[in-house]
Amino acid sequence: MLERHRFTNVYRASDRVSQYLIRNVIYRDGVSFTKNDLLFRILLFKIFNKISTWKYLESEIKTITVENFDSKLYSTLLSEAKKAREVIYSGAYIMTSGKSIFGYDFKHENHIELLKQYVQSGKLLRRIENAKSMEEVYKILLNVPTFGSFLAYQYTIDINYSTLTNFSEMDFVKAGPGAKDGIKKCFIDRGDFSDEDVIKFMCDIQESQFEALDLDFKDLWGRKLQLIDCQNLFCEVDKYSRAIHPEISGISNRTRIKQIYKPEKNKIDYLFPPKWKLNVPL
Repeated sequence: MLERHRFTNVYRASDRVSQYLIRNVIYRDGVSFTKNDLLFRILLFKIFNKISTWKYLESEIKTITVENFDSKLYSTLLSEAKKAREVIYSGAYIMTSGKSIFGYDFKHENHIELLKQYVQSGKLLRRIENAKSMEEVYKILLNVPTFGSFLAYQYTIDINYSTLTNFSEMDFVKAGPGAKDGIKKCFIDRGDFSDEDVIKFMCDIQESQFEALDLDFKDLWGRKLQLIDCQNLFCEVDKYSRAIHPEISGISNRTRIKQIYKPEKNKIDYLFPPKWKLNVPL
């Protein structure tokens, strides 16, 4: 089961795509980006959430910044990739097309227009910079067309890897559809606890439960599981149980795991946000 299907790392920031975002999109060696460049790069990368799409755009545009952002060029390049039968979006997230809002026939054209209208002007950056909490950043992103509650939270975490915001990952959590399914499968009766309450409780008791279950849990060089990590874990429990315990249904009633695991040859050279101050061995 674990060999056949793709599952995330226990720590979200350790996943291959998150690691690429941190090392190559946010903290690229030898390159200094403006704040709006950072926001643009993060959202552009995450909307497609696919390393090969980012590499393709970089190969054509070189350094991706707001200053050299040409929405027509980006749309044309992505259209050419589609014509060549390249998959430009990751299957990890379901992205709505945005056609009813921006009017373009193809999903990628609407998302490029979204970046043009919401990021290029700098208005979104100013609102995020003025946010007093992670939840406030989430609410700002929730108002961006096509994002929705799940993506708004995921993008909030991605932005918080950068220097644009500096909130604790223990400040706020929003349960996604997969996590809600996983929580339903784990608990017969949770009383008045919301999905977010369950995630927070799990985070709070993690160390006592590792001890009670005699689990030698390897934390992230002293960093405990954060709310985003525990949110993801419930999602992975749901995925695993679809195959192992098909008789237990979640909210969505999904019964199969879509993504097949394919080993990557390239080893990950781990990098985490410097503000975490992790002593990662070479």
